[in-house]
Amino acid sequence: MNINKNIDGSRCTLEIEGRLDTMSSPEFEKKILEISDCDSLIIDCTKLEYISSAGLRIFLTTHKAFSKKGGMVVKNVKKEVLEILDVTGFTDFLKIE
Repeated sequence: MNINKNIDGSRCTLEIEGRLDTMSSPEFEKKILEISDCDSLIIDCTKLEYISSAGLRIFLTTHKAFSKKGGMVVKNVKKEVLEILDVTGFTDFLKIE
C-alpha cells in the first residue's frame, strides 16, 4: 500500500493506494498520527482496492477524532469499497463524496 500525504494549511489529504488490511493498517494509522494537528482530513480512495475490518477500525477512530475538529471526508470511493462501507454501516455516519 502507498499513502501520499498533502498538507494545505490546516487541511490534510491522504491518498490511499492498494489494500487497507491487517498488514497495511499500522502504516496508515502512523500517517494519521502524523497529521493529528490538522483541523480537517480528506481521505482520497481513488486507488483504494480493498478495506478490511482493520482499515474500518482506523476509519472509525479517525472519524471520531476529526469530528471534534473540522471533520473528515472520504472521497472517490470505488464501488467495491463502497459496498463494504455500506454493509458495515459506515455510510450512515461517514461523509462520503
